Amino acid sequence: MSNVDTLKSGIEELNISIDNEKIDKFNIYKELLKDWNDKINLTAITDDKEIDIKHFLDSISIFKTNKLQGSKKIIDIGTGGGFPGVPIKIVNEEAEVVLLDGLNKRLKFLDEVIDKLNLKGITTLHGRAEEYSRKEEYREVFDIAVSRAVASLNTLSEYCIPFVKVDGYFIAMKGPDVEEEIKGSKNAIKLLGGKIEDKIDIKLPHSDITHNLLVIRKISHTPTKYPRGGGKPKKKPL
Repeated sequence: MSNVDTLKSGIEELNISIDNEKIDKFNIYKELLKDWNDKINLTAITDDKEIDIKHFLDSISIFKTNKLQGSKKIIDIGTGGGFPGVPIKIVNEEAEVVLLDGLNKRLKFLDEVIDKLNLKGITTLHGRAEEYSRKEEYREVFDIAVSRAVASLNTLSEYCIPFVKVDGYFIAMKGPDVEEEIKGSKNAIKLLGGKIEDKIDIKLPHSDITHNLLVIRKISHTPTKYPRGGGKPKKKPL
């Protein structure tokens, strides 16, 4: 299989509709990712097929939640190399996407991706989640917060849920062993105004990799004392 075939057939297996122009954008994105990875550390995954599977198809699998269609306002927290936020934007051009990361050089890469792919309605934001979600223009204004960042669910919830409006969703992309994390995070999610609505098991096409999409609905406003500052969400999770 060529790399295009890997991506195309994988997207079909996920039952997601995509045209050739969008496939071309993924290929441009891949080349930019590899070029920039020689200068800054964006990913340990550098093989073409592995990028298609472990970054692109993994990110696109979030559409299996059926929450991201249409003109949603979405924030990707700890976006890194742009995952899942950029693939979300490529697949759903109507979405308004914010890519938040604490490392400015990653965002310079993403600014070039946005420019080269001619993407509209997607911006980068440099800083810490726990600071931005306290600002009026970002707090409880997003339909969806997503994160593929490596952090415990109780920590991630404190970073992400404050961005989400009531009746919106926080979607956490987690590995296969998520049950213990769920048990240890129920109190945090409840305190922050969330409720676990669904857990969707995903098997990534062309691989034996499985992961989970944890769908958390925002059912009430997040108390003003959250998120805590000073690194507490990570040091002392709720």
